[in-house]
Amino acid sequence: MSQNYSKSRQEAEIAFMNIQVQATAPKSAIDEIDLLDKQRQQKTERLRQARLERDEATSAFDKSGASNHLK
Repeated sequence: MSQNYSKSRQEAEIAFMNIQVQATAPKSAIDEIDLLDKQRQQKTERLRQARLERDEATSAFDKSGASNHLK
Protein backbone atom coordinates (compact mmCIF):
# COMPACT_ATOMS: atom_id res chain seq x y z
CA MET A 1 0.00 0.00 0.00
CA SER A 2 1.28 3.44 -0.82
CA GLN A 3 2.26 5.92 1.87
CA ASN A 4 0.27 8.60 0.02
CA TYR A 5 -3.02 7.34 1.46
CA SER A 6 -4.42 8.64 4.71
CA LYS A 7 -4.37 6.41 7.78
CA SER A 8 -8.14 5.90 7.61
CA ARG A 9 -7.88 4.90 3.94
CA GLN A 10 -5.13 2.40 4.77
CA GLU A 11 -7.25 0.92 7.57
CA ALA A 12 -10.22 0.67 5.23
CA GLU A 13 -8.08 -1.08 2.60
CA ILE A 14 -6.79 -3.57 5.19
CA ALA A 15 -10.32 -4.23 6.47
CA PHE A 16 -11.53 -4.79 2.91
CA MET A 17 -8.69 -7.25 2.18
CA ASN A 18 -9.50 -9.16 5.37
CA ILE A 19 -13.15 -9.45 4.36
CA GLN A 20 -12.14 -10.72 0.91
CA VAL A 21 -9.86 -13.36 2.43
CA GLN A 22 -12.60 -14.51 4.80
CA ALA A 23 -15.10 -14.68 1.94
CA THR A 24 -12.85 -16.85 -0.22
CA ALA A 25 -11.73 -19.18 2.57
CA PRO A 26 -15.06 -21.08 2.86
CA LYS A 27 -15.19 -21.45 -0.92
CA SER A 28 -11.77 -23.09 -0.97
CA ALA A 29 -12.82 -25.36 1.91
CA ILE A 30 -15.99 -26.32 0.06
CA ASP A 31 -13.97 -26.95 -3.10
CA GLU A 32 -11.63 -29.21 -1.12
CA ILE A 33 -14.54 -31.16 0.36
CA ASP A 34 -16.11 -31.51 -3.08
CA LEU A 35 -12.81 -32.81 -4.47
CA LEU A 36 -12.46 -35.36 -1.67
CA ASP A 37 -16.06 -36.47 -2.20
CA LYS A 38 -15.49 -36.89 -5.94
CA GLN A 39 -12.32 -38.91 -5.30
CA ARG A 40 -14.21 -41.12 -2.83
CA GLN A 41 -16.98 -41.71 -5.36
CA GLN A 42 -14.46 -42.60 -8.07
CA LYS A 43 -12.69 -45.05 -5.75
CA THR A 44 -16.00 -46.62 -4.75
CA GLU A 45 -16.92 -47.07 -8.41
CA ARG A 46 -13.53 -48.64 -9.23
CA LEU A 47 -13.85 -51.07 -6.32
CA ARG A 48 -17.45 -51.88 -7.27
CA GLN A 49 -16.41 -52.60 -10.86
CA ALA A 50 -13.52 -54.79 -9.71
CA ARG A 51 -15.86 -56.70 -7.37
CA LEU A 52 -18.39 -57.26 -10.15
CA GLU A 53 -15.66 -58.50 -12.50
CA ARG A 54 -14.30 -60.81 -9.81
CA ASP A 55 -17.78 -62.16 -9.03
CA GLU A 56 -18.45 -62.71 -12.72
CA ALA A 57 -15.17 -64.57 -13.14
CA THR A 58 -15.89 -66.71 -10.08
CA SER A 59 -19.39 -67.43 -11.33
CA ALA A 60 -18.08 -68.48 -14.75
CA PHE A 61 -15.47 -70.68 -13.07
CA ASP A 62 -18.14 -72.35 -10.90
CA LYS A 63 -20.48 -72.89 -13.87
CA SER A 64 -17.76 -74.57 -15.89
CA GLY A 65 -17.58 -77.32 -13.29
CA ALA A 66 -13.90 -76.73 -12.79
CA SER A 67 -14.43 -76.17 -9.09
CA ASN A 68 -15.74 -79.74 -8.75
CA HIS A 69 -12.43 -81.09 -9.99
CA LEU A 70 -10.51 -79.18 -7.33
CA LYS A 71 -12.26 -80.87 -4.38
